[in-house]
Amino acid sequence: MPTGQKTSNERRPLATPAELSAYLGVPVATLYQWRHRGLGPKAHKVGRHLRYRWVEVEAWVDQQAVDLVA
Repeated sequence: MPTGQKTSNERRPLATPAELSAYLGVPVATLYQWRHRGLGPKAHKVGRHLRYRWVEVEAWVDQQAVDLVA
């Protein structure tokens, strides 16, 4: 198997809103507001539940970086 590919056993689990809230340091309600406004990381519906892919969360966090050099 090529080195860059992950098997299904190596995949990271999807994040729950509570896990993502703790990771980002924001309330769960903020995640719901961001989702409603189209601002936060992409959420996926799994049945009746929202889940987040860690790779998409990390990409979103990277996009939020601000250049503070004036």
